[in-house]
Amino acid sequence: MPKTYQPSEKIPSSEITPEKHYYTRRQFIQLAAAAATTAALAACGVRPPEGEPLPNPSAAPSTSPSPAGGSEEKLTSYEDVTTFNNFYEFGMDKGDPAKFAGKLQTSPWTVEVYGLVNQPRTFAIEDLLSGYTQEERIYRMRCVEGWSMVIPWQGFTLSQLLKAVEPTAEAKYVRFETLYRPEEMPFQSYKGFPWPYQEGLRLDEAMHDLTILSTGLYGQTLLPQNGAPLRLVVPWKYGFKSIKSIVKIELVAERPATLWNTTAPREYGFYSNVNPDVPHPRWSQASERRIGEGGRRPTLMFNGYEKEVAGLYAGMDLRANY
Repeated sequence: MPKTYQPSEKIPSSEITPEKHYYTRRQFIQLAAAAATTAALAACGVRPPEGEPLPNPSAAPSTSPSPAGGSEEKLTSYEDVTTFNNFYEFGMDKGDPAKFAGKLQTSPWTVEVYGLVNQPRTFAIEDLLSGYTQEERIYRMRCVEGWSMVIPWQGFTLSQLLKAVEPTAEAKYVRFETLYRPEEMPFQSYKGFPWPYQEGLRLDEAMHDLTILSTGLYGQTLLPQNGAPLRLVVPWKYGFKSIKSIVKIELVAERPATLWNTTAPREYGFYSNVNPDVPHPRWSQASERRIGEGGRRPTLMFNGYEKEVAGLYAGMDLRANY
């Protein structure tokens, strides 16, 4: 069985999909071997500004496979996780990614890791799947829009990949870039966003043990709408920081530009740590709506991972560095 990690702020068992619905380790390995044939960007944000006609994604065929082995748990069911998505390359509605992302081709797929490193490398997705032990991480996911989920991811720590390329002393940040392929990702024709999607972390954030590169969820390989074949997961930050379908990882000295911070800097900071005390300019972040349950629940500082990550921001003004 893959190693399972849970944070000190334990997630109640009622919030986790029953184990009987997970694939076994053997099944997961079989699915992982096929990951290159499945397919992708993260943005847990809001609709773009008005003024430009939005492209119609209906030309993209709906070829995503139907969910199998879905969970009976309503809070974070497989169906919810794979059909309620922000993935603006394929449309603005939550159901659009599941309908239209199947057009994306992910074979072959490579990830270039370069910049301020001693050993730049380009990894095939097969190398990442076979070269790093896949483990299960059950994490909360909090969207800046005010909704949340609990998701069992499979993957490996980003730190392992970064150590393999040996960052230099000058490296202070990590910049991530997703695929740019408008012929397969029709919403990339929308000029209101600075495509391709880009995100960034401080190097110490990227090296933290909670930060993973995910290759699957619920014991299955990622579907296109969830960021196949490789996505970032940073559980103490709002979901749009966890970029999907990564093709480039660059080590840099200066803080990189990111899509949401570039598009609306007053609303989306570079750090975007989950903080109930710092409202979005247009809504409160003090509470959240867990998908699959009624009502709202209090938002936890750093999404419940305060004990693990608060030290990263010691002495910082979390309102100024939102």
